[in-house]
Amino acid sequence: MNRTEALRILGLDEDATLDDIKAAYKETAQILHPDRFATNKKLQDRATEQFKNLQEAYEYLTSGKGSRTKAARAASASRAYAPTSELEARLAGIAAARTQLVRQRDVVYDERRNGLAMAGIGAVVAILFRKPGPLLILATAGITAVVWGVIQAVGAQRTLSTLSEHIDELNAERRRLESELEDLE
Repeated sequence: MNRTEALRILGLDEDATLDDIKAAYKETAQILHPDRFATNKKLQDRATEQFKNLQEAYEYLTSGKGSRTKAARAASASRAYAPTSELEARLAGIAAARTQLVRQRDVVYDERRNGLAMAGIGAVVAILFRKPGPLLILATAGITAVVWGVIQAVGAQRTLSTLSEHIDELNAERRRLESELEDLE
C-alpha cells in the first residue's frame, strides 16, 4: 500500500493533513463498521473486509510510513488551519462511504432479482410437472426453488431497506456539511 491508495480508501486528496485523516477515518469507520450489518451475513463479511482495509490505510498513514515529503510537510505546516479543511475531509469520507454503500446496494439488488427469478422458474417447473409420475420430483424441486427464491428476495429487500436508510443518512449529513461549508465561505 502507498500513500495515494491509503488516502483513496479514506476518500481524501494528496494534500490531506493528519487531522483530515483522523476525521475521515472516524466517520468512515462509523459508517462501515460490520456491526451495522449484523442482520445480513454476506454484507457483514464485506463490511468486515472493507473495515480491515480502512484500518490498514489509517495505520499506514498515521504510522509515518505514509508521510509526505519534507517539502510537502513544510508547505502544509505553513498553511493556517481552516475549519473548511475539516468539513471537506468529512465530506470526502461521506462520499467514500456512500460509494461503498451504493456498491453494496447494487449487489443486493442483484440478489433480490436472482431470488425472484428463481421463484418464478420454480413456479413454472412446479406447475408443469405437478402430475403424478416419475417427473413429480421435478415439481417438488420447483416448489423448493419457489420457497428459496422468496426467502432470498425478502431477505434482500430487508437489506436494501437498511442500506437505503444509511445512504439517506449520509445524504442528509452531506447536505448539512455543505451548508456549513457555504456559511464559512
